[in-house]
Amino acid sequence: MLVCGRNVAKEILLGNKKVKKCYLQEGFKEENILSLLEKRNIKINYFDKNTKDDFFKMPHQGIILDIEDFKYSSLDELNVDNAKVIILDHLEDPHNLGAIVRTVEAANLTGIIIPKDRATDVNYTVVKTSAGAIENVKISQVANINSTIIKLKELGFWIVGTTLNATDDFKDIDYSGKIAVVIGNEGKGISESTIKHLDFNVKIPMYGKTNSLNASVAAALMIYEIVRKGKDE
Repeated sequence: MLVCGRNVAKEILLGNKKVKKCYLQEGFKEENILSLLEKRNIKINYFDKNTKDDFFKMPHQGIILDIEDFKYSSLDELNVDNAKVIILDHLEDPHNLGAIVRTVEAANLTGIIIPKDRATDVNYTVVKTSAGAIENVKISQVANINSTIIKLKELGFWIVGTTLNATDDFKDIDYSGKIAVVIGNEGKGISESTIKHLDFNVKIPMYGKTNSLNASVAAALMIYEIVRKGKDE
């Protein structure tokens, strides 16, 4: 997988992910990154800023890393005491996934669950949008969301979802214990088959004419309500 940008590169170099190749623009002077490259004994391939090669047309900020593919976590790795997990019900936009990854990492939640089919996976855009936070977030990729929710319930999780027709305010829910919050698809929301498995169906109040929020914004509100309630316990 190719990733680029100074913030992303720094997070990757600080972590344990294997870096197969590094490309630096001639004259690159970010000392902390250069030091990390030297410390990890990573060979540098230099390129001219005026190169016509399409390979270097991405917004690289002077650095491109060729890294190993993202390693997904098992569901068991997310099953910890008082786990707080975000389930993404067929989210398609990698920018939304990247933004949610960044918020999950900032709030120190347990991790994220995504489906294998009809949804974005972890790709370059997700890594870039997360600003490197992806290196510190556990993501489990599962075959079926509903089957996974059933398994989570057996493990003691309470399942919370946000829908337009809910009556309970998202701030009125008890988020103690093991909690999994379902965030729906950008256009369709949470699927009807998944709504049936929710223990709590909540709404985020809308006070203007807009009737819904971007998926990453809705996720951020839910995530920080979980954090706020956790501090109050």
